[in-house]
Amino acid sequence: MPDISTKPYLLRALYEWCTDSGFTPYLAVKVDAATTVPMEYVKKGEIILNISYGATSGLKMDNDAIQFRARFAGVSREIYVPVQNVLAIYANENGQGMAFDVSTTAAEMAAAEEEPSPSAPTLSAVPGVTSEAPPAEVSHSPDDNNEPPKKGGRPTLTRIK
Repeated sequence: MPDISTKPYLLRALYEWCTDSGFTPYLAVKVDAATTVPMEYVKKGEIILNISYGATSGLKMDNDAIQFRARFAGVSREIYVPVQNVLAIYANENGQGMAFDVSTTAAEMAAAEEEPSPSAPTLSAVPGVTSEAPPAEVSHSPDDNNEPPKKGGRPTLTRIK
């Protein structure tokens, strides 16, 4: 039996930590054919999603996907994100969270399953790895000498080693 990925469990744990701490949980997602998101908000193949209780309806985080309804410009939209496509989950207020290596997206895995291959790639949680091209709402800055985030500024994704 193949190993079960820890990624969906870590996503649920960090979501719970964010909400219990009074923070707003955000997801950074690599968009491909397997994701259902409003494409007008996708930048450089990625999207940032607020998955807080107040921003979503019917949030379901299982081992394969994250699904919910959310309003974009006042229009309710169905969102579907394969767990495999999640780049990071973090608290918007302080940037604390976890980043993941997304070397193969869900759409690429589906295409690979149609073609026989000697070995399928696997994903594992890799703390501290960030995407090379951050979406508009996340700013990656060099070490900020452990200064607290400034009020009203843009969130940063903090690397934890």
